[in-house]
Amino acid sequence: MPAKNFVVAIELGSTKIKGIAGQKKSDGSIAVLAMVSEDAKDCIRNGVVYNIDKTVQCITNIVQRLRGQLKSGIKHVYVGVGGQSIHSERNVIVREIHSTVPVTQQLIVEMMDQNRSMEYPDMEILDVEVQEYRADALMQTEPVGIQCSRLDGNFLNILQSKRHYQKLNTCFDIAGVKLAEIYLAPFALADAVLTPVEKRSGCVLVDMGADTTTVMVYYKNIVRHIAVIPLGGNNITKDICSLQVEETDAEKLKLRYASAYTAPEDIDTSLKYDIDRDRKVESSRFIDIVEARVQEIIANVWNQIPADFSDKILGGIILTGGAANMKNMDVAFRQHTSIEKVRMAKFVTSTISTTNAEINAHDGTMNTLLGLLAKGDQNCYTPADDTRSQDIFGMGEAAAAPETPSEGAPVRDPNSLPPGVVQTAAEKAAAEKAAAAEAQRKAEEAEAARLAEEARLAEEEKKNAKPGFGTKIMKWLSSIAAPDE
Repeated sequence: MPAKNFVVAIELGSTKIKGIAGQKKSDGSIAVLAMVSEDAKDCIRNGVVYNIDKTVQCITNIVQRLRGQLKSGIKHVYVGVGGQSIHSERNVIVREIHSTVPVTQQLIVEMMDQNRSMEYPDMEILDVEVQEYRADALMQTEPVGIQCSRLDGNFLNILQSKRHYQKLNTCFDIAGVKLAEIYLAPFALADAVLTPVEKRSGCVLVDMGADTTTVMVYYKNIVRHIAVIPLGGNNITKDICSLQVEETDAEKLKLRYASAYTAPEDIDTSLKYDIDRDRKVESSRFIDIVEARVQEIIANVWNQIPADFSDKILGGIILTGGAANMKNMDVAFRQHTSIEKVRMAKFVTSTISTTNAEINAHDGTMNTLLGLLAKGDQNCYTPADDTRSQDIFGMGEAAAAPETPSEGAPVRDPNSLPPGVVQTAAEKAAAEKAAAAEAQRKAEEAEAARLAEEARLAEEEKKNAKPGFGTKIMKWLSSIAAPDE
């Protein structure tokens, strides 16, 4: 029987492109129906597209293989955007207002729009996380209705290279795969593995991948910082290659012997590790090679924590991702940071039912993909003779699936999108077109109002004008020329 109610998500990782289909249950659990992956080493680098043709082929293969396993058509997919160049920048918008007038929602919208209009060279604003507003001297999350003389809006703008953003959209356009939604992958991951207490009390999420390490800082349920470091597990593997071994063999040595931290008293200077049939390496030298790179990664992670939040990380550090599986990685973070509370997030907090061995391994490598799957709320199924979408739980009438702006769907206000949701390139273009049309309409209305006011003033001046000398002469001549009665 073909599946008829499911969500499809695609993750473009550092070394693989993964696709997954799952069915959401009414109790919140997810049943995985299909999972496939494609080697992306030749088209993805540091989590971003660099070869469009090969990426398109991988995406096409992913969708076709999922269709084969599901025995159903796929209307659209959810996709996660991440990788190199994603980072956050703080911005402050200031408004001086009359102290007797309370802050209005319109003022807040204007400040948000002004922030969205910020220009960053060669960068695209993917998302905006509103921090707090400072109303005079008080920090507020909901300033509407408060009377103050100055309002500071604090925003965290999440950026990515325009080139990387456009390449991602282009790949799905060429592949003919419709996007239901684009999510910032780190946000989907955070919602999948962090607890509400950790987000509220302050924590650092560290996703250690093959080529990159993503860092997110939370405090009071608000994202305070995000950055992607171009260092990951593969860097450790390449360092081991300095022992004059091939990369595949270096990876095996890493998996067999590597430890992120070894206490000095536990180092056996007489112990040697087998490199190949004829060679060995002193364990102390191998430890130095591995730990040097691990310490560099940790130092870069720690450097990403804003100084004003470094003492507010009460929820600790949460480690996830494939590279975090290295032995004693949590110990290394405790040793090289001031944070004692370190937790390994090996799996998502949702209930997942599956027979897939990769997912059931609970090794942190599937957390982002499962997080993206959990974000989907529109049915991705489509039969051959029907393109309507249905309620994700299969309960109730069919609901219209989101269309691309080119198909006439309403343009969504970016300020009203949920955290982590990114506008597609088509939506951005449609929003810019709509904004330009609105600006033109307002300009025309303003010009019409100006002309009407000018006409009114001219008419009023004409009515109020005193008779001139010429007018008086004409009246006198008229009076003497009139016949006597």
